[in-house]
Amino acid sequence: MATITQASSFLTYQRGRTSITRATIQMPNKLNTDPLNQLPKLPSQSHQLDLRSRTTVKETDHHSVAVEKKLYLIMEVVADRVEMHKNIGEQRNNWNSLLLTSINAITLSAATMAAIAATTTVADGASVDILKLSSTFMYIAVTGMLIVMNKIQPSQLAEEQRNAARLLKQVHAQIQTKLAICTPTLDDVNEAMEEVLAIDRAYPLPLLGVMLEKFPPKAQAAVWWPEKRSNSAKGKRGKNGWNEGLEDEMKEIIKVLEMKDKADYLRLDEKFLMFNKVLALSGPLLTGFGAIGSAFLGHDPWAVVAGVASGVVATVVNSIEHGGQVGMVVEMYRSNAGFFGMMEESIESNLKEGDVEKRDDGELFEMKLALQLGRSIQELRDLAATSTTNGKDMKEFGSKLF
Repeated sequence: MATITQASSFLTYQRGRTSITRATIQMPNKLNTDPLNQLPKLPSQSHQLDLRSRTTVKETDHHSVAVEKKLYLIMEVVADRVEMHKNIGEQRNNWNSLLLTSINAITLSAATMAAIAATTTVADGASVDILKLSSTFMYIAVTGMLIVMNKIQPSQLAEEQRNAARLLKQVHAQIQTKLAICTPTLDDVNEAMEEVLAIDRAYPLPLLGVMLEKFPPKAQAAVWWPEKRSNSAKGKRGKNGWNEGLEDEMKEIIKVLEMKDKADYLRLDEKFLMFNKVLALSGPLLTGFGAIGSAFLGHDPWAVVAGVASGVVATVVNSIEHGGQVGMVVEMYRSNAGFFGMMEESIESNLKEGDVEKRDDGELFEMKLALQLGRSIQELRDLAATSTTNGKDMKEFGSKLF
């Protein structure tokens, strides 16, 4: 660095004396006269890539937050659905108790009036007519109430709402688990919505128009899950906990569930469905005979039998049907058969998926299946081995829970 020294003399006057001050200025060796060097430098290529990656991360984070918001929204709706089904289920259970009590009380009162009218002397003609009319009117009223009650089956409706509340709680817990252990995607959102809507279709809340058929021609298993879509094309075998032994085991479990558990519950459901149909027809017919018998008291000796005995027998029939909650038993068996149907479809959808990596984790899936059937993993494997050995002659059921 060269030093250019310039001496400048400044005359200052300080109390009549003159002093000289020298100033020294240092300059660089080479002056920068290039105007381009004065412009700000552009970011390097690596810096540009870093900015792009940061922008991508921000967009990904925003997308993830949007998906989580949607799942939280579905959770709120599901929680509200659970409360709705719970409240309506309690209401319909109360319907069953109150209607049964009221119908039995009216039926017995009508039978009592018919008996009193039959024992009253002819001299008390006015009293006899009043008792006959009252008994007839009560029988007619209770017949209409029975027809409505047998049509809607309140005990079965209450069981439907209990099942719906339980299934919706499962959906709620599954969403919570996804939010806790992994980063959810739009596929998770769509799957959750489809599950909620499938439960809505399987267990409708209103009665008019969409109520489930309480007396179908044939017993069928309940279906409350959406249709599973899978790729049936064969792909390379991956890990993900799956191997040929596990696949063969799952195929045998499907056979056991189809031939034993599901078939047995459908058979029981068919029997109780027929029994419920007989009871539902018998009640109104008996109260109808009671109304006819009460109207003809004093004219036909058989009228007394119809007016009194029909009411007593109708009370017994109604108590068995609604007090015993036969409709609830029908729905319970239907749901149990549907549970095994859902397990079969879940296994089949995994086996049909060509890309093994897209299946559920094999070890976790086997553990979940064993727990759902009330078995240990080794017991589940033994069941599959027994099914392979015995074939159609197998005696053991798949589930140990129910």
